[in-house]
Amino acid sequence: MSARFPDQHRLALLLAGGLLLASAALLLLGVSVGSTGFESVRNMWSDAQALQIVREIRLPRTVGAWLAGALLGLAGAVAQGLFRNPLADPYLLGSASGASLGVALAMALFGVSPLAMHWLARIGLTGAAFVGAVLAVLLTLLLAKGVQHTLRLLLAGVIVGVVLGAITSLILLLTPEIMQAMQSFMLGSTGFVGWTACAVMAVVLAFSVLAAWMMSHVLDGLALGEATAQSLGLRLPQMRVALVAVLALATGTAVAQTGLIAFVGLAAPHLVRSVVKTTHGRLTVLAALMGAVLLTAADILARWLVAPQELPVGVLTAVLGGGYLLWLMHRHTGRGAGL
Repeated sequence: MSARFPDQHRLALLLAGGLLLASAALLLLGVSVGSTGFESVRNMWSDAQALQIVREIRLPRTVGAWLAGALLGLAGAVAQGLFRNPLADPYLLGSASGASLGVALAMALFGVSPLAMHWLARIGLTGAAFVGAVLAVLLTLLLAKGVQHTLRLLLAGVIVGVVLGAITSLILLLTPEIMQAMQSFMLGSTGFVGWTACAVMAVVLAFSVLAAWMMSHVLDGLALGEATAQSLGLRLPQMRVALVAVLALATGTAVAQTGLIAFVGLAAPHLVRSVVKTTHGRLTVLAALMGAVLLTAADILARWLVAPQELPVGVLTAVLGGGYLLWLMHRHTGRGAGL
């Protein structure tokens, strides 16, 4: 048994190194994929216009996809540890529905004219999505009367998600002219990510990783059961509030910049756990790296598969992530075990 833990530690380091190498390869691949498919990066340095496209469009988009995927992967690991539920995802507290409602309200109020959409894309859209996501989480906490009861918090998140989703649908029915514009947000897209968005996501990711690492012992304690965690002297109410804040901040930031991207936050921790069994401190970091690789790869595929057209990246992540989880459920069904 004593030899098992060094092996797992070594395996975790190997997985982290592999994910970092994959990230570097995907970054190079991402700047090489344009509307006409794959292009040689070497040839771009001799063309000023092509270099500007790489520097101002492809590179921030690829980096933004990596950062958003990392935020969702980390949020997924925190959510699954906090709720002790392998099916928990970053949108569990209603943040996705709140973000959608915020964007729908902003579009309905300001319209979808080119001038309004330009303003919304630069300032209002991301702000409305973030505020909507945070307010939805606060409403969930209010209905659940805090974070003391995990099941009540879980049910409150489901209720808030359904109600806010219904309100968003009502707004779309009353203002059908915004439906096409809303589609890009609801299906997920990294096409509007710039360097400013990358900087915001990078700061939030650094803070979230540090906070999750510092509170990982709480998630480890909760994995042993709430009674055991309390017997270890952990201050669960305060720590739950802090973990929910990290979850809401990471999810709200990613959603505000890229829209609703499904399954990355749910699948990333599962993929990590299928390779290595480790503590939540390492799991959150590895899940962030895995989520970054997943979303970056999906974004490159979305640009390349039907070039010069482009698929919504949220559709690809839903198909790939959903397919993986269905396979995982099928594999475990015969063993009589859960995910």
